[in-house]
Amino acid sequence: MTLEFIVYTTIIVALAFDFINGFHDAANSVATIVSTRVLRPSWAVFWAAFFNFIAFLFFDLKVATTLGKGIIDPAAVDVWLVFSALTGAIVWNIITWYFGLPSSSSHALIGGLAGAGAMKAGLGVINVGGMTKILLSIIGSPLLGLFLGSFLMRFIILLVRSQSPRKIDRVFRKMQYFSAAMYSLGHGGNDAQKTMGIITVVLLSSGMISSEGFQVPLWVVLSCQFAMGLGTIFGGWRIVKTMGMKLTHLKPVGGFCAETSGALTLFLATSLGIPVSTTHTITGSIVGVGSVVSSKGVRWSVAGNIIWAWVLTIPLSALMAAIAFKLTTYISLVP
Repeated sequence: MTLEFIVYTTIIVALAFDFINGFHDAANSVATIVSTRVLRPSWAVFWAAFFNFIAFLFFDLKVATTLGKGIIDPAAVDVWLVFSALTGAIVWNIITWYFGLPSSSSHALIGGLAGAGAMKAGLGVINVGGMTKILLSIIGSPLLGLFLGSFLMRFIILLVRSQSPRKIDRVFRKMQYFSAAMYSLGHGGNDAQKTMGIITVVLLSSGMISSEGFQVPLWVVLSCQFAMGLGTIFGGWRIVKTMGMKLTHLKPVGGFCAETSGALTLFLATSLGIPVSTTHTITGSIVGVGSVVSSKGVRWSVAGNIIWAWVLTIPLSALMAAIAFKLTTYISLVP
């Protein structure tokens, strides 16, 4: 097999990951607006997919740079390592999708890179600073989402306390179109950039683009945004059910608060170049909104299962990627 063939195969696998990312994380964009019955599922996914796609118009590609250079030493990267990382992440995404667990596609990819990198060149190849930033975001992004969701919900309750429930419902059903769009924009801005960074580092390591700086080609940007948007259209309804219907019961005002607080968290993270989990972010926001109404408003047993999926994502996707690297290396040595 020629190097060019291997590179293009890896790019196809990367775009497949982006598609599965959109498919897997469709719940993040549409669960609240579907559960509040503001939009039917079929319309909601198209609404989310559109804003997923146009996100590149609004954000600098700082997250792509972090994924391309900040997880493992770029000098250790080759197409087999990236292919193995993607394989580990995809396998973990499919497992969690099957069981309806909203785990993080982002952290599956990060775990995949770490696992494949460590298998190839040892633990020293892992960028400790970059990994520390990401591990802190695992805790920080849902907590910020929870705080903002809770704060915004309390603020709006005070703001509209003299209005009738029917009027509040009618107003926030309309406002959810805006909040869902903003969340989908943040989702597309943060998540699609991760695959952009992976593809760019593959092209750099193979000498197919200039090694001066870290510039993401426009065709890579458009391909990744399109793949994610297409995945969102197909949607992962097992996870939509968990996020929007099992975790807590939301009304339009709650859906608006959850989506808005989630969007603000993603905008902040993307502007700082931090590849956070959109799943963690929206879950924290939903829990924050639900807990304002009542501590019993959140089904904590469901939240507990989600947390276990978070804890296991990076180590298990790393293990799967390490195994994939051994297998692909062996296969690549066969004449």
